[in-house]
Amino acid sequence: MNGQGESFVVDAAPRPLRLDRLLQLRFPTASRATLQRWIGDGHVLVDGQPAKPSQRARAGQIVVVHAPAPAPATALAEAIALEVLYEDDWLLVVNKAAGMVVHPAAGHARGTLVNALLHHCKGQLSGVGGVMRPGIVHRLDKDTSGCLVVAKDDATHAALSQQFSARTAIKVYHAIVCGAPPRAAAKIETAIARHPTQRKKMAVVTASRGRAAQTGYRVLSRAAQATLVEATLHTGRTHQIRVHFQHLGCPVVGDLVYGGRPAQHLAVRHTASRQMLHAWSLTLTHPSTHRPLSVKAPWPADFHAAWTALGGPDISL
Repeated sequence: MNGQGESFVVDAAPRPLRLDRLLQLRFPTASRATLQRWIGDGHVLVDGQPAKPSQRARAGQIVVVHAPAPAPATALAEAIALEVLYEDDWLLVVNKAAGMVVHPAAGHARGTLVNALLHHCKGQLSGVGGVMRPGIVHRLDKDTSGCLVVAKDDATHAALSQQFSARTAIKVYHAIVCGAPPRAAAKIETAIARHPTQRKKMAVVTASRGRAAQTGYRVLSRAAQATLVEATLHTGRTHQIRVHFQHLGCPVVGDLVYGGRPAQHLAVRHTASRQMLHAWSLTLTHPSTHRPLSVKAPWPADFHAAWTALGGPDISL
């Protein structure tokens, strides 16, 4: 349809079809998820009114579809403010804001870190990750803040990727967790795999079913209902810190995916609007100078506010 509008009258049928299923028959080249997104974004009208994916299309109704123009094949530069912690001719380290998606994907074509980097670096980014992920060596969850390194050329990208793969790059996080971990310092060692029934989640599983995951932690400070911990990743599994602290019975405050009632309770009481997880520091070997590079990201305001609201004492970092 290429961004143009199209209308049709619903034919009589033995029983009314869901609108998204009817559109799938009408536009077979579009996926059902795409059609549902069109409906959700207000691009489909039934008898002049915005439609819902689950509503039944009845004979005689007039359906108007204004398909959005196709997204560009490459990410676009956008003038979005970045907190740059370190930058030279080969790489930069940013303090990624919570709520910012790292690279464009379905539902997030604009406003991502990549869009901001393309503007900031004037296109000077490595191409190893492809046109939608230029410069991106590793990622952070949308609602996790903190240190993230970006490569400006392919050689730097390859060297940094090797360090992450070999686990010689050291990633340290700060997290506010519910309750108190069983020990002041320990290493959590489990296997992690995709959750057997909830496919968007990860879970601790038996060794034969998952991949080994190790997270070291130490307690930095305690409050009445929560603990500030420093966590060091020895492996890099998806959602590893969040899954491991859930496994300990101390989920990350504000984590609505893995936190359950404890995390939700503290989040509501103490205005934690996202999981309280922050990539505090990143240490690696600079690919060009071959010298150690260590960068720290200051806590964002919401992280500091959540710790204060929980009654956490001031600490020197």
